[in-house]
Amino acid sequence: MRIALINDYQDVARTAADWASLPAGTEVVAFHDHVEDEDTLVERLRDFDVVVGVRQRVQFRRSLLEQLPNLKLLMNGGGPAIDGAAARDLGITLCTLGGTNTATAEQTWALLLALARNVVQEDRAMREGRWQTTMGVGLERSTLGVVGLGNLGGQVAAYGKAFGMNVIAWSRSLTPERAEEKGATLVTKDELFERSDFISVHVSLSDASRGLIGARELGLMKPTAYIVNTSRGPIIEEAALLAALKERRIAGAGLDVFDVEPIPHDHPFLALDNVVLAPHLGFVTKQSYGIFYRHAVENIAAYIAGAPIRVIAPPPVA
Repeated sequence: MRIALINDYQDVARTAADWASLPAGTEVVAFHDHVEDEDTLVERLRDFDVVVGVRQRVQFRRSLLEQLPNLKLLMNGGGPAIDGAAARDLGITLCTLGGTNTATAEQTWALLLALARNVVQEDRAMREGRWQTTMGVGLERSTLGVVGLGNLGGQVAAYGKAFGMNVIAWSRSLTPERAEEKGATLVTKDELFERSDFISVHVSLSDASRGLIGARELGLMKPTAYIVNTSRGPIIEEAALLAALKERRIAGAGLDVFDVEPIPHDHPFLALDNVVLAPHLGFVTKQSYGIFYRHAVENIAAYIAGAPIRVIAPPPVA
């Protein structure tokens, strides 16, 4: 059996789990770059029986899956990146992979605090021989708006309460009772954008959430307010966010996710001084990777034994 580990940027996948526990003759190959081009992906992956992906980096569309005749088992931490119907039709088993529940919430706060206290600007200034060039803003008694109050949003809300912030929240399905359980107050979408000093986005990417935050919502924000996105780039309309940042209609943004990843070298975000950027690190911790790749080994062993685990249910036949 040949196993491909894709998007292993840090070259850690092979040491993050006990691949040697798999049957003799198993070959594990790690790829450390990101490839979008379908022909290149086919050439790279056509001889592999198993592919282990990281979150939603590669889109496994039907056209790609149909050109991978040896593929039997496909694992990815983000289901929407895989055409489940195509996998079902082609007899490919899909399995999910876990990670820690706190990693992305912690990354959210790393970005939020960096924005609030101008950490990036002051680091650069010190290296240039300057001292105390900015003045940050405190979090206590400010308002945190959480868009999406599920597991991650709930953790971010709890951290906000620990900082002494007033936490408000909105999502299409959120109830007052659920918000109260998480230490937040349910408000309307418009009210959240109008009142918040900091906004954090925690909804899954879907057709319904794509472009959920656009020029209208950003236009409701205070000029002193910040927005942080550690969910998925397309949830915020990129052009609208760029315009708001360039024109200083909002104070800044902390972004861990982008429409295209890795972000192009000439992307306009890279030229802005009111943005803190991270290369989709929300999930990237030693603890998360340890769980993620351990699950991959377990999934492969179970598949070989004829009793697959963590199987993603295929979509029903239309």
